[in-house]
Amino acid sequence: MDSTDSVPDYQSLMLPVLCAAASGEQRIGTVVQRLAEDLRLSESARAMLLASGRQTVFANRVHWAKTYLGKAGLVESTRRGHFRLTPRGAEVLASNPLRIDNRFLNRFEEFRQFTARAAETVDPAFAATPPGTVEQTPDEMMRAAHRRIDTALAEELLDRVRMAPPEFFERLIVNLLLAMGYGGSAAEAGRALGRSGDDGVDGVIDQDALGLDRVYIQAKRYAAGNSVGPGAIRDFFGSLDRHKAAKGLFVTTSTFTGSARETADYLSKRIVLIDGEHLTRLMIRHNVGCRIEEILHVKKIDEDFFE
Repeated sequence: MDSTDSVPDYQSLMLPVLCAAASGEQRIGTVVQRLAEDLRLSESARAMLLASGRQTVFANRVHWAKTYLGKAGLVESTRRGHFRLTPRGAEVLASNPLRIDNRFLNRFEEFRQFTARAAETVDPAFAATPPGTVEQTPDEMMRAAHRRIDTALAEELLDRVRMAPPEFFERLIVNLLLAMGYGGSAAEAGRALGRSGDDGVDGVIDQDALGLDRVYIQAKRYAAGNSVGPGAIRDFFGSLDRHKAAKGLFVTTSTFTGSARETADYLSKRIVLIDGEHLTRLMIRHNVGCRIEEILHVKKIDEDFFE
């Protein structure tokens, strides 16, 4: 029997994690310790590490249980490493469920959207195949799991950015542009941005180290559902015109309306729109706000060796 069999799977931990939040704001590390005691896990089960050696198997599964509960709107993050029960989560607990798992969470639209986003890039030939079924090859299962991890990470990154103070968004834009090759040095980029306190950052950053070309930037740290409309795009266009600039970058933590995107397409200046989803994809691609936890090496036969 696999040694991990003694550790409950993450779906079995969903209800205990939700119950733990019933008494108020919780620190995830404390919940891990408390559940290990409540479930009477052996010392060996508690100490079992992931292959990366950086986290225990049990802690990893508790974190994933909390993540999935969050995607269904049953818990919400409050500050670093802490979470609390939502009104929806309280309603679920009041119904005395015997078990909470992915099938249970699928009744909530937010969770269905989350799982749909993770499957968006799946080969259509396998789109109807549930993860982990025999129809999927090991390669397909591994890549599907990687997509789910990235989708969860992207949403958590966006939640953290929205919760952070406005000046944090300024630093994020600076770090991201530097990671993408813009701005020259951090000091130069930091001076170029943050000129306005308009709930975000507005400014200009050099596209090259010599400052021969510049990109004008506007950033809006909006909550989910507060979309950027065409009026904001036209205002930004006017600002570009006053600066005799040919191109601009508009970043938001929310979304752009369809009419806002049409306005950006039809205006005479090049305006690139970066919404919250695109922002987090760039953050993950350039390792801004996240880091590599583990590298898995997929190996195959070296045919040349056997010739």
